[in-house]
Amino acid sequence: MTARTVMVQGTASSVGKSLLVTALCRMLRQDGWRVAPFKAQNMSLNAYVTPDGGEMGRAQAVQAEAAGLVPSVDMNPILIKPEGGARAQVIVLGKPIGSVDAFDDRERRADLRRVVAESLARLREEYDVVVIEGAGSPVEVNLRDRDIVNMHVARLADAPVLLAGDIDRGGVFAAFVGTMELLEPGDRARVAAFIVNRFRGDVSLLKPGLDFLEERTGVPVLGVVPYIPRLRLADEDALSLEARLHRRPARQDEIEVAVVRLPLISNYDEFEPLEHEPGVVVRFVDEATEVVDADLVILPGSKSTMADLAWLRESGLPEAIHARSKRGAPVLGICGGCQMLTQRIDDPDHVESTALTSASGLGLLEARTRFARQKTTSRVVARPSGRGFFAEDVPRDARLGGYEIHMGRLEATDANGAVFEVLERNGKAERSVDGAVGCGGAVVGTMIHGLFENDSLRAGVLRALRRRKGIADPVSHRAIPTKEQELDRLARVVRESIDEERFGRIVGL
Repeated sequence: MTARTVMVQGTASSVGKSLLVTALCRMLRQDGWRVAPFKAQNMSLNAYVTPDGGEMGRAQAVQAEAAGLVPSVDMNPILIKPEGGARAQVIVLGKPIGSVDAFDDRERRADLRRVVAESLARLREEYDVVVIEGAGSPVEVNLRDRDIVNMHVARLADAPVLLAGDIDRGGVFAAFVGTMELLEPGDRARVAAFIVNRFRGDVSLLKPGLDFLEERTGVPVLGVVPYIPRLRLADEDALSLEARLHRRPARQDEIEVAVVRLPLISNYDEFEPLEHEPGVVVRFVDEATEVVDADLVILPGSKSTMADLAWLRESGLPEAIHARSKRGAPVLGICGGCQMLTQRIDDPDHVESTALTSASGLGLLEARTRFARQKTTSRVVARPSGRGFFAEDVPRDARLGGYEIHMGRLEATDANGAVFEVLERNGKAERSVDGAVGCGGAVVGTMIHGLFENDSLRAGVLRALRRRKGIADPVSHRAIPTKEQELDRLARVVRESIDEERFGRIVGL
């Protein structure tokens, strides 16, 4: 049986398409359907590594988890990772096929359309329903002939379209009407309903606008979904990062974590578990003055280590980071951030930089970085080595899950200075080491993403920071919802906000 399909498109980027697809996947699973998510092409620097080492968009991985599935690259067959300017790395079915300067080659696009069609067909053969997500807006008229993710996929799947708009940004009625006006007649007929997203207030006040919208377009409103506060689910959109900038500094009785906002920052969603901890303020910063008094400074992952390192030097941040290390204030580098903290970065094959073959790192870790053509993408299980500023607060027998996505290899000059011992890689037993420690344990670098998802490590790091600041651990921890609980909360809110009977008719259930 070929699966039924439904597609969520948006009037613009960052209107909440990803979370709506997540909610619909959860709802359909709760109702007993075998459901899978799909997004033909995703442009994001927040990536997920599948159990077999494939790379895909983080949002589709969360959607798969909502559907009760192990994420598969067929759910996001094409991932585009910007590298600065017009350059981007192209990942097809989980593996990089190279970097391009302009992603509009017609021959390649024809091949990618075939990949999209084959991935969608495989999913439709295996599941009852496929919930498809679009990208940006379907009416970018300058890109219409190159579309492989919006109405092209809706036609391919013969999918009814739910058009979502974000009322919190303003102008949602104009956005709905304008989108409908710019759609080709055949594509306009595919729009089965509107969803008004992120509404704050009394829904009855919207009724005149909703009535106008239906009268003007002939398309019904499926529902009005409220803004959902403190939802602990990864968000791939760049706008979600902008919202995190310039948060208030921490009070004296709070811990402040300053994450350096690199221009090509990647996988920044891994810091969300810290954001939900009581008494912790996570700030994304880009000025040297903002890291001076922070309790922990994090250099995060980067899609282009060499380019972001050059930006870092221009910002004046290295001087402030060096000053911290001299007084023993903690600094943590993750993946690209770890590479920047090493003595030297070599790129002999110009994997990352077309101009440079080497650059000096910040010199705070006894290690070097060398870029290779082969990309490492793996899920790992590791345990602490007993080194670094958090060593005495994280149990040595803790099994920590995480993932690696990098092309730069860390070559430690101190064989005994590793931070973690790797026990498993992609489900297979392994014995290797990860990371490096410098400045008497104040500076720690690791190539493993996702470590703060581990309760024991997160609690240990915060305990070490509180002790250093002279404040006590909270007497009672606020219960942090699990991902399953958050997925259920999202589904419940959306279920209560839409016309379920109409939705069932649209999908053909």
